[in-house]
Amino acid sequence: MPLSPDQQAEIDALRASPRPTLRAVSEGMERHLYLAHPVLDHGFVRVIDYMGDDAAIVQAARVSYGAGTRHVQNDEGLIRYLMRHWHSTPFEMCEVKLHVKLPVFVARQWIRHRTANVNEYSARYSILDREFYIPAPGDLAAQSSVNNQGRGAVLGAEEAARVLGWLREDAARAYDHYEAMLSTEGQQGLARELARMNLPMNVYTQWYWKTDLHNLFHFLRLRADPHAQMEIRVYAEAIARIVADWVPIAAAAFADYRMGGTTLSAQAIAVLRRRLAGEAVTQETSGMSKGEWREFTDLWG
Repeated sequence: MPLSPDQQAEIDALRASPRPTLRAVSEGMERHLYLAHPVLDHGFVRVIDYMGDDAAIVQAARVSYGAGTRHVQNDEGLIRYLMRHWHSTPFEMCEVKLHVKLPVFVARQWIRHRTANVNEYSARYSILDREFYIPAPGDLAAQSSVNNQGRGAVLGAEEAARVLGWLREDAARAYDHYEAMLSTEGQQGLARELARMNLPMNVYTQWYWKTDLHNLFHFLRLRADPHAQMEIRVYAEAIARIVADWVPIAAAAFADYRMGGTTLSAQAIAVLRRRLAGEAVTQETSGMSKGEWREFTDLWG
């Protein structure tokens, strides 16, 4: 189950006791506070706290840049200007703290984003639950033949059933041994910090993850991308939906300029100019590598 009864009781109590405040609030984010958004089979994302809104970004920018932004006629225009020109510090004025429940192998990808404050559930102090990520059959795929870190064709029904059987069997056996090592009849059990090393990478962990909006956008740009691994992408997509309610103007600018936009190299710009002038440019005459040319033609034809 995504939430324990104790966690759900805590959420119900917190949401039943709203408090007046003088600080700026985002009505969109208030609706998300403490609620758990399910992800994968046992995971979730929920907002524990936040600071700032779209207005906080504008306020910080006008302090930073003063008269230089007076030509921007409104808050939306200013935020889009900041995003378009990569002025990142005003976005750092907004922060969010998330409670995330996720498989360990997803956490090890996630932790590579080193621009956050993280406190993870300690398996040295507490005992991990018997909860494991088991993919849906349609999410089991062979290794990609063109991408060394991606998936290819979906496995057939028979092969998928065989893999799922192994995953369930191995996870159950590992947890049985984990429990046995912790409490050996008639003698003292193995230390928790040692017993945990037997658990597989698909066991669930939990953490609190706090970051500012600028670094959160960087996380989303990489992890909500279609090329990201599905198991972390679904978390990024859930967070992106929350961010869209929290800072709708900034989120829309991010969608336009980062997720929906692209960056061109000097060579790519030169090729586009040559094409516009009527020249038939090939990979051999473009000055690009085969990989660059493939990416360029995927986008521009």
